Amino acid sequence: MFKQSAQHVASYYAGTFPAAIPLRPTLQGHEDCDVVIVGAGFSGLHTGLRLALAGKRVVLIEASRVAWAASGRNGGQALPGWSCDLPPLEKALGYERARELWESMRWATAELRELPQRHGFDVDYRVGSLWTAVLPRRVRLLEEAQEEAARKWDCELRLIGKDELPEWIASPRYQAALYDPEGAHLNPLKLALGLAEAIERAGGRIYEQSRALEWRQSGDGYRVRTEKGEVQGDVLVLACNAYIDRLDRALSARLLPVGSFIVATEPLDPEQARALLPRNSCVIDNQFVPDYFRLSSDNRLLFGGGCTYLGGLPRDFAAAMRPNLERVFPQLRGVRIEYGWGGHIDCTLRRTPDVGRSGQKYWLQGFSGHGVLPTLAAARAVADAILGDDRLLELYQGLDNPRFPGGDLLRAPMEAIGKAWYRLRDSL
Repeated sequence: MFKQSAQHVASYYAGTFPAAIPLRPTLQGHEDCDVVIVGAGFSGLHTGLRLALAGKRVVLIEASRVAWAASGRNGGQALPGWSCDLPPLEKALGYERARELWESMRWATAELRELPQRHGFDVDYRVGSLWTAVLPRRVRLLEEAQEEAARKWDCELRLIGKDELPEWIASPRYQAALYDPEGAHLNPLKLALGLAEAIERAGGRIYEQSRALEWRQSGDGYRVRTEKGEVQGDVLVLACNAYIDRLDRALSARLLPVGSFIVATEPLDPEQARALLPRNSCVIDNQFVPDYFRLSSDNRLLFGGGCTYLGGLPRDFAAAMRPNLERVFPQLRGVRIEYGWGGHIDCTLRRTPDVGRSGQKYWLQGFSGHGVLPTLAAARAVADAILGDDRLLELYQGLDNPRFPGGDLLRAPMEAIGKAWYRLRDSL
């Protein structure tokens, strides 16, 4: 079971947040509502906001703080699509139904751009993302992805060859890239806290440091017990992701919590920062364990890419990530790393999202390190179903997310062995 905290992790986002992060009350006593949501990350917040705006009485309970986990610590890359990419979705659903799910993702890209403006908060939103190839043999993957995106999914991606790449990335490491004008990057903690305030303005209630100890059916609804209180709701939404732990063992068995970590440099000279990424796009490569990076609004380089399948995290994030950072940008050799942090992401065995319903219990999980946009698309499906339209949710329920083999003791080591092979293959 992972340790929760009353404090945000000392990330760049928390350390530079422009105001004191609001401390919300702990649940004490009994609350009644229409919908009780467990987890105040992106999944729970997006679902809660849509339901509160529709007039539902919503209560969110969070074990730590709003966006304490991956939603408040991630790389901030809003990339259209899912960690598994589209072929597994098409195989499971057929082309027409996969296309409908993809259109809901296109909706999410526009909604994420417009939502902060609609509710009056800023997220440092910047347009543009690059998917790059490190290995010459993987340039073909980019070419195939570009062709398939245009032919099947109505997306125009731009292929950038090695000769043109210096206009986008000041690094000799990359062979080619695909530019996606619908991709973007942003400050995830600003997004989450903005969503929380919007929920409260719409009449929803949010309780922090109120860890759900158990849930059970009670009459026609669900009762969730915390250490100091309980919530009774007609509908239960579990949006705990990597931190579902023992709250729901059936859902937990379909997830592997994977450690992931990021660093942020000291503020760079503005001209130096612009020289690194002249078009200010975020970047992720197509290695099995990718590097990903972007510039922050105050000219830092935020660089991620490490992961651990046995759940632990490095003691020294800067030391762990510096070789990767300097491999991409040798001109930053010796630059001071001011922040380093990590956490856990919720991976499914097939990297497909796990979103569904049983009775009036709903869940959203399994975004596999690619959740800024997919959580919004999934929240729309869940909220719509609660409000009476289950068309999108039925698509998600057509995806099969099996339990990890090996049970609690062996699933992580077995996955780690498999991933070690793919890392070795990348390096050869």
